[in-house]
Amino acid sequence: MAPDPLVIVLRQIARVVAGTLELREVFAYVAEVAASVVPFDSMSVVRYRADGTLERYSFTGQDGKKQDAHATVRLDDFSPAIRPFPCKVRRFDDLDGVLDPRFAMDRKFQQGGVRSGLMVPLVRCEAQSGYVAAVSRRPGAFTDEHELALQAIADLLGLALEHERLWNLDTERRRRLDAVDALLPMLANVLDVREVFHQISDVVKPVLAHDLLVLSSLSADRTAFTVDALSGEPAPELWAPMPVSEADLQNHAYEPVLISDVETVPEENSERCRKCRALGVRALLKIPLRLDGGFIGSLIFLSQTPGRYSEEDIPVARRVADHVSLVLSHQRLAEEERRAAEARERAALLEERVQALRDELESTRGYRRVLGESRKWKDVLNQAAKVAPTETTVLLTGESGTGKEVAARFIHRASRRSKGPFVALNCAALPETLLESELFGHERGAFTGALNAHPGRIEQAAGGVLFLDEVGEMSPAVQAKLLRVLQEREFQRLGGTRPIRADVRIIAATNRDLEAGLARGTFREDLYYRLRVFEIRLPPLRDRREDILPMAEAFLEELGPAVGRPAAGISRQAHEALLAYPWPGNVRELRNALERATILCDGGLITLDHLPIDIRQPAASPVADVDSDFPPGGVNLQNVERDLIAKALEEARNNRSRAARLLGITRSQLYYRMQKHGLDFPSGQAPN
Repeated sequence: MAPDPLVIVLRQIARVVAGTLELREVFAYVAEVAASVVPFDSMSVVRYRADGTLERYSFTGQDGKKQDAHATVRLDDFSPAIRPFPCKVRRFDDLDGVLDPRFAMDRKFQQGGVRSGLMVPLVRCEAQSGYVAAVSRRPGAFTDEHELALQAIADLLGLALEHERLWNLDTERRRRLDAVDALLPMLANVLDVREVFHQISDVVKPVLAHDLLVLSSLSADRTAFTVDALSGEPAPELWAPMPVSEADLQNHAYEPVLISDVETVPEENSERCRKCRALGVRALLKIPLRLDGGFIGSLIFLSQTPGRYSEEDIPVARRVADHVSLVLSHQRLAEEERRAAEARERAALLEERVQALRDELESTRGYRRVLGESRKWKDVLNQAAKVAPTETTVLLTGESGTGKEVAARFIHRASRRSKGPFVALNCAALPETLLESELFGHERGAFTGALNAHPGRIEQAAGGVLFLDEVGEMSPAVQAKLLRVLQEREFQRLGGTRPIRADVRIIAATNRDLEAGLARGTFREDLYYRLRVFEIRLPPLRDRREDILPMAEAFLEELGPAVGRPAAGISRQAHEALLAYPWPGNVRELRNALERATILCDGGLITLDHLPIDIRQPAASPVADVDSDFPPGGVNLQNVERDLIAKALEEARNNRSRAARLLGITRSQLYYRMQKHGLDFPSGQAPN
């Protein structure tokens, strides 16, 4: 069975429609192949344009290849009898006597000898977008079969027109978005959007027309909108804050608001529209601004032309809002950094003052004297003495409080750099960004708040020693820069471009297991071996017990003048407690315990009662067998604590301050424990 000629034609047209967006090619081919199923002398494809005119493509001849240049016509060029809009399928069997020569298109048909015609609408989304017309010089040239064939052809042509429309919309949208992205270079270094708001308006106006552009923000208490920036003529009505309810806020926060004509909005429903009317504004497009997931305000486009904005403008407006939000984000970060820099500057000034006072005090007390006669401590000093005259990098390891800085200062004093500075930096005390700036320094403008150039600790230690405590806490980025200092003996300040010579010796210290850091990948292997050229491991105080009592006497000598009431000495029981305690905090803990005891003893002998409870506990009940100290059923800690408090109160003759000192706690802590255990004050006696 031979295929239906119409089916063949429709397949051919479908292939062309799918293969090109060039409408001239599509129309010409349709006219060529349609001649085999529709007997026409001329075929026209007409599209309706937004301005109400018609764009007409006309093809003549059975081969369809000869075509008139497309022209623009008006509906008024057709007489009412043949006017194509609104249009259903219309067939004219004989136009003789129907055409009216007073109308341009009627006159054209008469001059061409047109006698019959067939007109089929082009439909897009249930709306008429144009029509296809076939005309013939013969009356009655078209039948029902031809009508059905032209309808099928019109459906395919409607698809071609829709493809071309969508393509043009997408092309235009991308063109507009690209134009908006031209804002990026201008906004890259802007920290206050108000400075460039007029320029933003000028860049955007060609692709999203507006008479006013408004930047509105939500107040800190979330009760009102305020205008932060405004382009165009001054508008005092817009500058006043506009109250907002929580319900209105929910409506404002998420979706764009598009009002084609404010005159259609009831005045009582919108304060914003009332203000717009006062300014002669007719159309409005508002895009929410969001920062860190939260609603912060809106970007509002206002036009005096009704119907100016459509749904197709929303993606362009969103892109502008995104760029403005980016500037606001930079602005917020810069403000936070400025406040943080001010806080750091205040803290640094205070720290410098405290450090100056501390250095002055310690220089009179000899706090950093090298104390100890044990074999293990002498081994440390021997190693330090051997490495001191060299320029070798030293790594000091050991528990916290074992005297790593004391050893570092010993190396400095015994080295050729002794006349140079000794600069210490605790790497664990600073966040990564501040540590990098503190260590290497920064140039003016290297970051927000960097108002002046600042030399880092490496420069401050030039000609001397830089002591890096807690080096295991460095981030990988800072580790990489420190490695360059060790390898190349040079560095750059943050924001700088010129290398600076690093005339400094590095002594590093850590209480961490750096080899475990290597395994975890948190510490660089190459830096580890650069630092560990000469490692000195400092022993904990529990491994050098013969140094405990000499150190204790030396600390008491130093602490006496500072406290104002020097201790008379240390009792035998206190000596035993100091020797028995394992000292997890090492030398630092020993000195702190003695400082506390010196204060509590009121110039007398330091006894067991003046030591912290965890230090005096082992000596209070010395036993050969640990297990024998506990009853078979275990102990009741609550009862033990209650008995100790009761005993302290009894010894102190109910003097709470003295009882608290005996227990090694504060008065408020004593009151709390007395209340917890039901140890009430004697009747009629107030706490003392």
